[in-house]
Amino acid sequence: MPRVKSFAPSWLNEPSPGHKLFEPSSDETKTSSLAYNKKPKPGPRRAIAHRGTEVFVAVGKQIRWGDLVDLKESWETKQARTGGVRFKKEPNDFEVYDEEAANGNSGPEGYRIIKTPVAEDIRQLVMSPNNDFLAVLTSHTVHICILPDSTHLNARDSTPFKPKFYTLGPTTHVTSRSAVVSAIWHPLGVNGTALVTVTEDAVVRIWELSATDRWSFDAATLAVDLKRLADGTCVDQDFSASVSATNKAFSPDSFDMEVAAACFPARNSGGWSPMTLWIAMTGGDVYALCPLLPKRWAPPPTLIPSLSVSIVSRVATTEDSPDATYEDRLLAQQQLQWMSDLDNQEPKVVEAPGGNGEVEVYSRPARPGIVPKLQGPFDFDLNPEDEQDDEVELKDIYVVGEKPNMSDLMMGEDEELLMDEEGENGLSLSVVCLLSTSGQVKICLAAEGVEAEWLPSKVKSKLRPSSATPRTQSLLTFQTFDTVKPAELTPDSWPMFSEDATSKYSFYVTNPAGITLVNLEPWVSRLESELSGESEAGADFRIDVLVQSHSSERERVFTQPRGLNVLSAPVVIRDQDIGHLLLSSTHNQPIAIFFDTPELELVHVARDSPIVHEQLEIPEPEVVWHPRPVFHPSDVLVSNKNAVSAWVDLLKTGRRRPLLQQEIRLSMATLEVFTEGHKVASNEVFEIQNAVAELFRKCEALQFELRDQLIKAGEVKKRIDTITGDDLGEEDDDPISINELTRSRIDQAQRRQEELASRMERIKKKLGRATTRDLSDKEKAWVEEVKGFENSIFGSEVDTSPVDSKTRQPWKRFEEIKELSDSLLAQAERLQRKQGEASEDGPASPAPGVRIPADIRKAKMAQVMSLLDRESMMVDAVKDRLERLTVG
Repeated sequence: MPRVKSFAPSWLNEPSPGHKLFEPSSDETKTSSLAYNKKPKPGPRRAIAHRGTEVFVAVGKQIRWGDLVDLKESWETKQARTGGVRFKKEPNDFEVYDEEAANGNSGPEGYRIIKTPVAEDIRQLVMSPNNDFLAVLTSHTVHICILPDSTHLNARDSTPFKPKFYTLGPTTHVTSRSAVVSAIWHPLGVNGTALVTVTEDAVVRIWELSATDRWSFDAATLAVDLKRLADGTCVDQDFSASVSATNKAFSPDSFDMEVAAACFPARNSGGWSPMTLWIAMTGGDVYALCPLLPKRWAPPPTLIPSLSVSIVSRVATTEDSPDATYEDRLLAQQQLQWMSDLDNQEPKVVEAPGGNGEVEVYSRPARPGIVPKLQGPFDFDLNPEDEQDDEVELKDIYVVGEKPNMSDLMMGEDEELLMDEEGENGLSLSVVCLLSTSGQVKICLAAEGVEAEWLPSKVKSKLRPSSATPRTQSLLTFQTFDTVKPAELTPDSWPMFSEDATSKYSFYVTNPAGITLVNLEPWVSRLESELSGESEAGADFRIDVLVQSHSSERERVFTQPRGLNVLSAPVVIRDQDIGHLLLSSTHNQPIAIFFDTPELELVHVARDSPIVHEQLEIPEPEVVWHPRPVFHPSDVLVSNKNAVSAWVDLLKTGRRRPLLQQEIRLSMATLEVFTEGHKVASNEVFEIQNAVAELFRKCEALQFELRDQLIKAGEVKKRIDTITGDDLGEEDDDPISINELTRSRIDQAQRRQEELASRMERIKKKLGRATTRDLSDKEKAWVEEVKGFENSIFGSEVDTSPVDSKTRQPWKRFEEIKELSDSLLAQAERLQRKQGEASEDGPASPAPGVRIPADIRKAKMAQVMSLLDRESMMVDAVKDRLERLTVG
């Protein structure tokens, strides 16, 4: 779940020009003050649409345009140049930008007012997929705005901009007809020009718009009355909507078929999802129309091949299966007939706007029919039994289509089709999310799927066996949870769904109590792995554990103070200059929430194929502060709307006008005037009292929040002083330097390492003593040999070593050789002395006996010395070995 980084920035608060996008106009204030007792009809409020960083905000009968990047940069530049805004008096009409007006610039950059031809307050703004059309909806009318390029809107001009507007259905969507509840751009429309409107009386219309053909805005290419379609028996019947506006006859379907909302899944969904219109009724029923297509439609490249593979496999299965019912065979034949009509067409290649390649355009197949069968109402399996009436009454619907099945499509192919991450990690089932009046969200799974179905022809309907029963469809209730507390419920509330820019499995729920983020990803991947796995053993147990343990994540990102204005459905913008922004509004204030998302860095990775850019998340440092939403006082304290003045003006022109010019007398007329005045004044005072009480409670809460901020600031300072070494042990001590802190930490680490090493040695010794394994024969012989060497070298009181007469110990041999060498050296010295004495007395006479040559004597001496060296080396080696054994 993304973490809230900050709330409304300064460039969206007063007195910045960004705040002007959401301020009510003076005309709206006057109108509301005159109609103080008039309440608008409840309905969805989607007052914000965006095109990149450009936002379109509906305020009353106006549309405000603004480029958030330009508004942010201009405000920051102004602040840097002036050093901030001086609040000497309350700003009025861009006083902070008087300098630009004096220099010849007539308005701030990035802000413009768009004039509209509507007669009522704007309820919804719906942007087309290619960002070139803007649908403007009131309670009963629909207008289409041809959006110009941003360069035309970004001119520094204070005059209202008047783009080209077309009235959609000038005789269809009027105040005398039913209200318009939903307007959806068809995901398969050619260049995003097909608009589907759904009215409250269950009439679906498809409009194929063209900026060069004004007649395309007058009549719908297809109009289907769902009440007639629900009672239809064959495809040849007339299901078109009635053109009469005065037919108000009673019908039970007027209650059961009252539409609350409708939606299409995304364009990149798999199967029949992109052409399936899901419709939620106020009474709690859910219906589906598939396939609902405009006359000319442009499918994605993989849609028709995947449908062809599934239809062929379905036909083969029904023909070979003896258990296939009549409805199954009829449905397979109808789908094959529809695909055959599509295969016989030669698609027309049309260039996509903006130079984004080419698209193939097909015509809607006429067989088996252009109007599909109305599937539903769907049964809810595992539905909670304790549902209340307000939990059953639906207000909005949001559908996430199934992921494309690429395995069947690419079977037998050598190459794999590349898909985006969402397409690969999605769920193979459609997820249907329903929102009730009480704020309860019901998440359902279309386990059986929704496929294209048509009513049978008149001939085949007669051939239908009498024993055949209609096929029932159901939705599996996966999870239900509340987003609003019972104390936060308000009458006439209209909760709404809003898409998220990060994932198709996350969305926002908006109600008068606040905005809640819901994320379905924790259980989607787990459920998909279970559904796609081949092992069926224990699958029921694992799915049961999954349902109980892995629920959807939900978090209230914004809480609206009780009693304030109704929130608009938010839009989510992700831009490099703006960041991750959620933007909503009340009737007079913006609500902006910035989320802290990790930055993405492109890293080049070498592969066999061309270079691929991988995105790595760079973690950001931990933030110790928590953002707080900006407090806006109630508009009752600052608005010019005065119900008492409006009531007095109305009294001056009413039938009680003479009482104002007379003295006060006790009469019934005077009592009625005072009673009505008391009601108006009490309501006015009650609102002011609530606003003042809220302001007082906020001032008290500010004291506690300031105290908490001071405590947290002190904790941060202590942490910084500890890191930098500026903390003091006592008041008179000197600051500890960083080097000393580092040395102390190193010394502590070394001492700890020495303690661990000594502990390891002690453990080794204990383990050595604990072993009781007997010695082998070779080990025993080796021990005796070592003891013998020890006794021979160091000596022993009792020599227990065995004595061998043939072999002598090296020590004794060394002593004998040493004695022999000493005797030989003594003899040599005596011989030298005798020779010296003889040379002094006279010529030397030959010694009696055998004479030894000099070379033999030298050889013997060398042999004796080598033996001495060898024996000394052996003795030293034995000593070293004994010392090592003793230490070990």
